[in-house]
Amino acid sequence: MSAAEGSAPESAAAAEPPRTPKPRARRPRTRQIPVADPGPSVAALIVAHDQARRIAATVRAALAIPGVDLVLVVDDGSTDNTLDLARRAGAVVVRHSHIRGRTAAVETGASVIAMRDEPDRPQRAILLLDPNLGHFAIGAAPLVPAVLEGVCDLAVALTDQQANAPGLPAKIARTAVDNATGWSPRQPLSRIRCITREALEVAMPLARGAGLEAAMTLDVLHAGFTITEVECEIRHKGPSIEDRTPVGRANRYREVLTAVSARRIRTRMSTTRAAVGHRLRPHRGEASTTREDA
Repeated sequence: MSAAEGSAPESAAAAEPPRTPKPRARRPRTRQIPVADPGPSVAALIVAHDQARRIAATVRAALAIPGVDLVLVVDDGSTDNTLDLARRAGAVVVRHSHIRGRTAAVETGASVIAMRDEPDRPQRAILLLDPNLGHFAIGAAPLVPAVLEGVCDLAVALTDQQANAPGLPAKIARTAVDNATGWSPRQPLSRIRCITREALEVAMPLARGAGLEAAMTLDVLHAGFTITEVECEIRHKGPSIEDRTPVGRANRYREVLTAVSARRIRTRMSTTRAAVGHRLRPHRGEASTTREDA
């Protein structure tokens, strides 16, 4: 082998440029941005029976209320397409296979809302709305901050620009609240109201029929919670179903009177029980002292 041939590989290797290591790709720096606590929220609860005409507009208006992150519609045995229209409008819908009444539907809705609450967040307050409000449901918006900001535990809507709700059932409920607490509500039977979960639980089980609102007000006040009435720009579409016939008006009167009477009896019993217990405490103390002295 010649010297030229032996040195060829060495010269070729010397001719190659030195290899420099490629710079490592820098990983993008990620900064964790703390997520703000969304705070308490409200679930709108709507009980509907054959309300296909207005339920979609009511659901959309409820979803537009600030603070409302859930709209739940309880279809109480409707025979039309109320369920489908409410679901398409963005509501979560549960259904009763047959009519069970507004009280049972509200209790069902409250249970479903409780199951949908996240464990690491405060329990949702509940905004009760009528299904026939349509776009007027947005007028209930002032009730939400009154409850979420801690102004009260139960906010009741003053609707239709009425100073005091007319009718004998409203008068019975107003008198009962006034006698029990000294406060005379303007519209004690207003069905549009926002309530905290804690205040709602003390009113369970709810009174039946038209007595629901009067009994809820008395139960909440008796438990030491606070109530306020808030003016809302809401106009109803005509009288309620129970006020359209003499039989309906008679049933409304009976249900309110029954609910108020039951709460009055319950209050008297609790007062009597507390008084008896207070009177027995000194005697028990004297008896124990006598035994110790003996």
